[in-house]
Amino acid sequence: MPENRKNSMKQNYQKILEETIAANQREGRIPTLLLHSCCAPCSSYCLEYLSEYFKTTVFYYNPNIYPDEEYAKRVQEQKHFIERLPVRYPISFLEGKYEKEKFYEMARGLEDVPEGGERCFRCYELRLREAAETAVSQQMDYFTTTLSISPLKNAQKLNEIGDVLAREYGVAYLNSDFKKKNGYKRSVELSEEYGMYRQYYCGCVFSKRQRDEEIAAKAEHMAIAEKEELEE
Repeated sequence: MPENRKNSMKQNYQKILEETIAANQREGRIPTLLLHSCCAPCSSYCLEYLSEYFKTTVFYYNPNIYPDEEYAKRVQEQKHFIERLPVRYPISFLEGKYEKEKFYEMARGLEDVPEGGERCFRCYELRLREAAETAVSQQMDYFTTTLSISPLKNAQKLNEIGDVLAREYGVAYLNSDFKKKNGYKRSVELSEEYGMYRQYYCGCVFSKRQRDEEIAAKAEHMAIAEKEELEE
C-alpha cells in the first residue's frame, strides 16, 4: 500500500496501544512514559490504566489555560489525584513552564476559529512538542497525551502529530485513543469517586468564551420558552 494512502487511513489507536503493551509484556519490560496531562479528570482513567504497564511521569504543560487562577487550580488537582490513586508502578509529577505568550503567539489570527479547528490542532502540536523534548531530556521510552480521552478531541490528529514528533525527536510516541473501551465514561466515574474539580470548558480563553456564549444562549432560549408557556 502506498505510504500516503496508508497514512490517510483511520487507525484503531486503541488496538495499537494494546499491541504495544502486549509486546512489552512478552519482553518483560516495564517502560518509562511521559504522559502529557491536560487536567486531572482527563488523566484519571489514563493513569489507572497505564500505571499497570508503565512507570509514568505526568507532565503538566498547558500554556493555553486561562485565567491564571484556573491554571493553579488544575495543577493542584492533578497533584492531589496522583497522591491518592493506588497504582502498580510509580507515578511522578513534572510541571512545565506556564508560557502563556507561546500560546497567544500560536493562536494569532485564529482567535475566531471554532473549537475543534485549526487553532486546536496547533495547540496539540505546541504541547506535544514540549512533551517530546521533555521525554528526550528525561530519557523516557515513550511519550503521549491524555487529550484523546475527550470525545471533543481529534484522536486521529493527535496521533498523527505525535508520530511526526516521534520521528523528529527520536523518542517513541505511544499511540492511543483513551476514550475507547469506555475510557471517557470511566474518567467521569473516577472524577465523581475522587470528588475532583471538573472544569466546564477546555481551558483557553477562546474555549471559555465559546462555552459561556453557548450557556447564555441556552438560558435565553429556556427563558423565552417558559415565557411563551405562561402566556398560553
